[in-house]
Amino acid sequence: MELTDPTAIRALSHPLRLDLLDLLATRGSMTAATAGRILGVPQANCSFHLRQLAKYGFVEDAGPGDDKRARQWRLPDPRPTIRVESNPAVQQELETLVIEREANAALDYARRTDPEAVDWRRHAGPVSAIAVVTPEEAAELRRQWLELLEPYLNRRAPGRPTRFFLSATPMKGDDDDRL
Repeated sequence: MELTDPTAIRALSHPLRLDLLDLLATRGSMTAATAGRILGVPQANCSFHLRQLAKYGFVEDAGPGDDKRARQWRLPDPRPTIRVESNPAVQQELETLVIEREANAALDYARRTDPEAVDWRRHAGPVSAIAVVTPEEAAELRRQWLELLEPYLNRRAPGRPTRFFLSATPMKGDDDDRL
């Protein structure tokens, strides 16, 4: 999906809308009522935000549910990719949204002290590194990282949905005040 309208990116800025997208990506089609039960929010809120997401093509009507009355919602593409290369301002807004979302999710998880969280951190906690690379090499590292994750992206079991986030952030150099 290629986005050129900043309004479409702003439609993603509501946390519940991002939660709904995550839910549809990991669990498949569902009604607003089901989403509300899972997320702990009123069905009416989910319904409103799903309609807003549909307005910009982020979700679509999947037809009636099992009871033939409630509307099912789904992602148009089970693995959506949003590109905004044609508009630098929209690109920056989307990058900021993604980084804030992922950083907040990681921080929330880091604050958990339950046994499951402790066990997951022991096996797959945060990793940070500083490497000296060119933009082209950073792009290649990103491609390899996505290739490594590929076998797990559509899998439903065993395991559980787990967030992965990669961001190459050039550091300010001694002789470079542009960064």
